Amino acid sequence: MAESIVNEAGASIYSVSPEAVKEMPDLDPNLRSAVSIGRRVQDPLAELIKIDPKHIGIGTYQHDVSQTSLKAALDGVVEECVSFVGVDINICSETLMRHVAGLNAGRARSIAEWREKNGPFVNREQLKLVKGLGPKSFQQCAGFIRVNPENLKSCRSDIAEVEQDTVAFKKPATKRGKGKGLATCSDKPNPLDQTCIHPESYSIAMRFLQRIGGRVEDTGRPELKQRVEASVQHSGLEALAGTLETTPETLQLIMDGLTQPSGFDIRQNFEQADFKRGIVSMGDLQVGTLLTGRVENTTLFGAFVDIGVGKAGLIHKSHITLEKLPQDRRRRSLALGPGDRVEVRVLNVDAQRGRIGLDLIRVLR
Repeated sequence: MAESIVNEAGASIYSVSPEAVKEMPDLDPNLRSAVSIGRRVQDPLAELIKIDPKHIGIGTYQHDVSQTSLKAALDGVVEECVSFVGVDINICSETLMRHVAGLNAGRARSIAEWREKNGPFVNREQLKLVKGLGPKSFQQCAGFIRVNPENLKSCRSDIAEVEQDTVAFKKPATKRGKGKGLATCSDKPNPLDQTCIHPESYSIAMRFLQRIGGRVEDTGRPELKQRVEASVQHSGLEALAGTLETTPETLQLIMDGLTQPSGFDIRQNFEQADFKRGIVSMGDLQVGTLLTGRVENTTLFGAFVDIGVGKAGLIHKSHITLEKLPQDRRRRSLALGPGDRVEVRVLNVDAQRGRIGLDLIRVLR
């Protein structure tokens, strides 16, 4: 039987929020919390985005700083995370879209309304048809938006497979007249729309494909990856970039987009803390047990570590000594930070007070 450990922070706050009421109007708040926790297993970012970061444990001293500055900093981090991962425009929530660079609440609402009225987006270009989303907004958001072909197929019943695995669609009927309409935009899917490549770089990507004898329809396939790697090995990245009149950084991004498999999610490569099987509560802990965990928060007196038992353990600052730290951490005022993976030893367990004392063994890379 598979087991999943999910952080339930903020679930109760979400359950009574307007967003939760809108999504699940007929459910009891307790059931909304349960649904939210279940969704976090599927996509943590898409669910946690609905909760104000201040409600998911960002630090003991969050109320001692300027709330305006704190909100601006947190919003910036959230936007960076969403943009870093990217969003599938056909399945993401309106709440998630609000945090994509170039979009706001109004534009996200317009995209959701367009999607509900006209069906899923076939390509990125169709975003230009959305009311209120001008050229500047499109330029900012397009690179972070994905059109996953598999999700597109599941959303549309009028898909027909044609040669070279390109998907063709029946063009939705639209009224003639003023305003934006589908007649002004291509209704054919573009394989590059599922990648991290920005539309402004599509012409460079096509020239690169032509140079190596590849096809855009092979995006994400092993055979194209072999061609890309062989080309770089033969000519070198900088020489290829010069030939294509672009920068090595842009070309590297293009190559990454062309070679990553369909539906690629950068989070699948993230390292996870390896919680010990069979230890799922404080009652399972014994003094001397070695565990791995992830730092949740740091304070002036130590670091709190999630070890998979529903309660964070504390590594007191007296146990965070120089010899236990990597060389590059020894000159930092805060030797450990949120997200760090660590190996620890259980020093003591106080079940009545809900406290776990830990000793730092080493910081994991």
